[in-house]
Amino acid sequence: MKTILFVCVENANRSQMAEAFARIHGAGKVEAYSAGSRPSGQVNPKAVEAMKEFGYDLAAHQSKPLDAFNGQEVDVAVTMGCGDACPLVRAKRREDWAIPDPKHLPPDAFRQVRDLIETKVKDLLQSLTME
Repeated sequence: MKTILFVCVENANRSQMAEAFARIHGAGKVEAYSAGSRPSGQVNPKAVEAMKEFGYDLAAHQSKPLDAFNGQEVDVAVTMGCGDACPLVRAKRREDWAIPDPKHLPPDAFRQVRDLIETKVKDLLQSLTME
Protein backbone atom coordinates (compact mmCIF):
# COMPACT_ATOMS: atom_id res chain seq x y z
CA MET A 1 0.00 0.00 0.00
CA LYS A 2 1.38 3.43 -0.98
CA THR A 3 1.69 6.20 1.60
CA ILE A 4 0.95 9.82 0.72
CA LEU A 5 1.67 12.85 2.87
CA PHE A 6 -0.05 16.13 2.00
CA VAL A 7 1.61 19.23 3.44
CA CYS A 8 0.49 22.86 3.60
CA VAL A 9 1.31 25.64 6.02
CA GLU A 10 -1.47 25.42 8.62
CA ASN A 11 -2.78 21.88 7.99
CA ALA A 12 -6.22 23.44 8.31
CA ASN A 13 -7.61 23.48 4.75
CA ARG A 14 -5.81 22.21 1.64
CA SER A 15 -3.82 19.31 3.05
CA GLN A 16 -6.75 18.19 5.20
CA MET A 17 -9.09 18.11 2.21
CA ALA A 18 -6.45 16.33 0.10
CA GLU A 19 -6.02 13.70 2.80
CA ALA A 20 -9.80 13.25 2.92
CA PHE A 21 -10.10 12.86 -0.86
CA ALA A 22 -7.22 10.36 -0.90
CA ARG A 23 -9.04 8.36 1.77
CA ILE A 24 -12.33 8.58 -0.16
CA HIS A 25 -10.99 7.78 -3.64
CA GLY A 26 -8.03 5.61 -2.66
CA ALA A 27 -9.67 3.52 0.04
CA GLY A 28 -7.80 0.25 0.44
CA LYS A 29 -5.07 1.34 -1.98
CA VAL A 30 -3.29 4.17 -0.14
CA GLU A 31 -2.62 5.41 3.34
CA ALA A 32 -3.10 9.17 3.40
CA TYR A 33 -1.82 11.66 5.96
CA SER A 34 -1.53 15.42 6.24
CA ALA A 35 0.58 17.87 8.22
CA GLY A 36 1.55 21.53 8.37
CA SER A 37 4.85 23.41 8.43
CA ARG A 38 3.22 25.80 10.93
CA PRO A 39 0.01 24.05 12.00
CA SER A 40 -2.85 26.20 13.21
CA GLY A 41 -4.00 23.64 15.76
CA GLN A 42 -7.47 23.28 14.25
CA VAL A 43 -9.21 22.39 11.02
CA ASN A 44 -10.97 25.36 9.42
CA PRO A 45 -14.77 25.10 9.90
CA LYS A 46 -15.14 26.09 6.20
CA ALA A 47 -13.16 22.97 5.23
CA VAL A 48 -15.32 20.86 7.55
CA GLU A 49 -18.47 22.24 5.89
CA ALA A 50 -17.07 21.83 2.36
CA MET A 51 -16.22 18.16 2.98
CA LYS A 52 -19.61 17.44 4.57
CA GLU A 53 -21.00 17.86 1.05
CA PHE A 54 -19.04 14.69 0.18
CA GLY A 55 -20.18 12.86 3.30
CA TYR A 56 -16.74 13.15 4.91
CA ASP A 57 -16.37 14.36 8.49
CA LEU A 58 -13.24 16.51 8.77
CA ALA A 59 -14.28 17.52 12.28
CA ALA A 60 -12.65 14.29 13.47
CA HIS A 61 -9.27 15.44 12.06
CA GLN A 62 -6.68 17.51 13.89
CA SER A 63 -4.10 19.96 12.59
CA LYS A 64 -0.73 18.21 12.94
CA PRO A 65 2.90 19.33 12.71
CA LEU A 66 5.39 17.81 10.29
CA ASP A 67 7.43 16.68 13.30
CA ALA A 68 5.11 13.69 13.53
CA PHE A 69 6.61 12.44 10.23
CA ASN A 70 10.26 13.18 11.04
CA GLY A 71 12.40 10.30 9.76
CA GLN A 72 9.47 8.43 8.24
CA GLU A 73 9.67 7.71 4.54
CA VAL A 74 6.55 8.09 2.42
CA ASP A 75 5.96 7.10 -1.17
CA VAL A 76 4.67 10.53 -2.19
CA ALA A 77 4.97 13.93 -0.49
CA VAL A 78 2.71 16.62 -1.91
CA THR A 79 3.33 20.21 -0.84
CA MET A 80 0.78 22.98 -1.32
CA GLY A 81 2.00 26.52 -0.86
CA CYS A 82 4.55 26.08 1.90
CA GLY A 83 7.61 26.28 -0.37
CA ASP A 84 10.91 26.64 1.43
CA ALA A 85 9.16 26.72 4.81
CA CYS A 86 8.49 22.97 4.50
CA PRO A 87 11.24 20.93 6.07
CA LEU A 88 12.44 18.03 3.99
CA VAL A 89 10.29 14.97 4.22
CA ARG A 90 11.81 11.70 3.08
CA ALA A 91 9.82 10.73 0.01
CA LYS A 92 10.35 8.54 -3.02
CA ARG A 93 8.39 11.05 -5.10
CA ARG A 94 7.64 14.75 -4.58
CA GLU A 95 5.04 17.04 -6.08
CA ASP A 96 4.28 20.68 -5.44
CA TRP A 97 0.74 21.77 -6.20
CA ALA A 98 0.23 25.50 -6.72
CA ILE A 99 -3.12 25.68 -4.95
CA PRO A 100 -4.17 28.96 -3.31
CA ASP A 101 -5.01 28.98 0.40
CA PRO A 102 -8.81 29.19 0.49
CA LYS A 103 -9.19 30.14 4.16
CA HIS A 104 -10.46 33.68 3.50
CA LEU A 105 -12.45 32.88 0.37
CA PRO A 106 -16.25 33.01 0.22
CA PRO A 107 -18.03 29.61 0.11
CA ASP A 108 -18.31 29.29 -3.69
CA ALA A 109 -14.64 30.13 -4.25
CA PHE A 110 -13.68 27.82 -1.36
CA ARG A 111 -15.59 24.99 -3.09
CA GLN A 112 -13.69 25.68 -6.35
CA VAL A 113 -10.39 25.16 -4.51
CA ARG A 114 -11.81 22.01 -2.88
CA ASP A 115 -12.84 20.70 -6.30
CA LEU A 116 -9.39 21.46 -7.74
CA ILE A 117 -7.84 19.48 -4.87
CA GLU A 118 -10.16 16.56 -5.58
CA THR A 119 -9.17 16.55 -9.26
CA LYS A 120 -5.46 16.64 -8.41
CA VAL A 121 -5.84 13.84 -5.84
CA LYS A 122 -7.69 11.68 -8.38
CA ASP A 123 -4.91 12.31 -10.93
CA LEU A 124 -2.26 11.41 -8.33
CA LEU A 125 -4.07 8.20 -7.39
CA GLN A 126 -4.38 7.28 -11.07
CA SER A 127 -0.65 7.82 -11.58
CA LEU A 128 0.12 5.56 -8.60
CA THR A 129 -1.83 2.70 -10.15
CA MET A 130 0.41 3.02 -13.24
CA GLU A 131 3.62 2.54 -11.21
